[in-house]
This record gives sequence, C-alpha cells and structure tokens, in this order.
Amino acid sequence: MRADSFIASKIRFKGKVSVWATAISAFIMIVSVSVASGYRKALRDAISDIVSDVVLTDTAAIRITPALEEQLSQVQGVAGWQPVVIEAGIVRSGEVLEGVVFKGVPSLTSPLQVRIPEKLARKVGLSEGDAMLSYFVGDKVKLRKFTVAEIYKPSVELDEALIVYCPLSDMQRLLGYPSDAAGALEIRLTDDFRTRDGMIWKAGEIGYATGLRSAASSYKYANLFDWMQLIDMNVVAILLLMALVAAFNMISGLLIMIMRSTPTIGTLKALGMGNRGIARTFLRVASRSTLLGLLAGNAAALLFCLIQGTTHLIRLNPSNYFVAYVPVSVDVWAILLTDVLAWCVIMLLLLIPSLQISRIDPAQSVKGETL
Repeated sequence: MRADSFIASKIRFKGKVSVWATAISAFIMIVSVSVASGYRKALRDAISDIVSDVVLTDTAAIRITPALEEQLSQVQGVAGWQPVVIEAGIVRSGEVLEGVVFKGVPSLTSPLQVRIPEKLARKVGLSEGDAMLSYFVGDKVKLRKFTVAEIYKPSVELDEALIVYCPLSDMQRLLGYPSDAAGALEIRLTDDFRTRDGMIWKAGEIGYATGLRSAASSYKYANLFDWMQLIDMNVVAILLLMALVAAFNMISGLLIMIMRSTPTIGTLKALGMGNRGIARTFLRVASRSTLLGLLAGNAAALLFCLIQGTTHLIRLNPSNYFVAYVPVSVDVWAILLTDVLAWCVIMLLLLIPSLQISRIDPAQSVKGETL
C-alpha cells in the first residue's frame, strides 16, 4: 500500500456539514434530472397518443398494401404504426351540442363502442353505458348512435379538440373506405429519435421512402418542445449551481482539515514526503467524503422518486404545467453521469485548497503534535 493511501485511511474528515451539504446538493441534482426526464417522457407520450410521432397522409385515402408495409419496416427507428381515420363530428346530449374529433383506431373492435374524454363527459353529461348521438356533416348529414364504453382521463392536458376514440371499421364505413384503407398512418418512433430534430429527420426519411406526405408532431407542438428545451437548460443550470455549492462546502471542510493538521503535515514533510504526496493524502480523504455525500444524496433522491412515482404526492395545476402531478423518470445512466461530473467538478476545485500545503514550513509547524 502506498504511503498516501495508508495515511488517508487513518484520517477522518471532520467537516460533517460539508458532507451533508454535498448530500443535499446531490439530492437536488438527481431529483432535477429525474423530474426533467419525467416531463419529457410524459409530454412526448401524450403527444404520441394524440397524433403519434410522425403522421403520413395523402390527397385521398391511403391504401395499406404489402409494399407500403415493407417500405415502413425498412426505415430505421420505426417502432410501430397504425392506420387511423379522423373525422370531425358533433355530439348531442339533450339540448347540449359539442364539437369533437372522432378517431377510428384498430385497437377498438366492438362496433359503435367509443371512448370519450372526461372533459367531454362532464360537458354533455354522459356516463359509461349511455347512448351518444353523433352527427357528421358532409355532402349530407349522417347520424350515428354510439355507446359510451369508457371515459378516459388524458395523462396531459393539452389545448386540443376533444378526441373520441372509436373502432376503425366504424369510421371506414362512415366515409365509404374499404377495409384496407385509412385516412392517415400514425408512426411511432423508437426513443432514440423522439426528439425535435429526430422526428423531423425521420419524417423526411419516411416521406421519401413511402412517397406520402409526412409531418412530425414537433412541428405542431413546437411550443411544447421549446418548453422541454427550456427545462433542460434550467436543469443544466441547477446541476452546475449545486455542484459548485457542494464544491465550496468541501473546500471549506478541506481547508479546516488542513489547518488542523498543520503539525502532521510538517512531520510528513520532515520525514521526506513531498507536497504532491501530502496533497494526494488529503484529497483522498476529501474524495471519500464527497462520495459518501453523493451516495447519501442519491439514496434520498431515489427514495423520493419511488414515493412520487407511485403515489403522485406532489400535485400540479394541469392548466399551467400540462400534467396533474410532478412526473419522475429514473434514468440510471443520466444519474451516473451526473454523479461522475459532479465528483469531477468538486475534485478539480479541491485542488485549490490543496495548494495551501506547499506553504507550510515544517521547521515552524512541527511541535510534537500528532493526528
């Protein structure tokens, strides 16, 4: 064992306040990263549920042929797709009329059974099992009598038209489409491409491969993606600030430890240990305490994320924040990267107080004291 490692194992870091400050900083950093990741995931999933990541359309109905399926399967980043038929309609309940958007999806198979949003149910006074008269205005007015099979609550509150989900076959019959035709194809991308630039890039690639019109949801919801980018910038600022707070607290703790250990440093110099070796000794002690603080902060942050993720204890106003609670998503790699960068920043700044060691004169500092 090297001398500096052995001596460092015998020295105790007495700056407990600095360790706690590091733990609190680590807690704030990990929670910030998890909340930002949770926001991104919640908003992107909500947008994908409404309009998917990329939407393919044409001047007429899209025929779903084996050739088209093959073209989509060859595009990297396509996680899945579904045909949909979207048509505006009017829902009537008693004397109440409400404009909605009907979206035919293949996941619903029971004829004339619909899923309606909670907001629409409140507006028109509908409950599960109720009949819902719906009007579709075109060359002539068409009437359909649906049954409310489910009332759903959107995960994110967006300023969107009310969407009523119904079987794809119902909408195909309404518009006179054959069973292999759809009004649009909704493409869901893998997580690697679910960013603003990734969606735009893939929309162009898919459009070129299929010869259809393509649009990325990041165009339609540009304001939300701008907001997510602002959140990321705020998180970076928080991470830097918390790392500096932890570093300055560790610097003060290390300086106190060096001042208290002046006789010991003088003795080590008298025995032939150089300034670098002594500095490594005290930096090892500080590094051990920093890791302890980071570990404690990580444990507390993960416990918070577990509680918030399962209970949604902290609530938000959806009209201001789009979601009803603080979303959290634990990204292990992001957390590890945050810890590594924080440790590196702290240790780099700790090199500053370690320079104090070179100023200690062994002839004046050795007075017989020991650690």
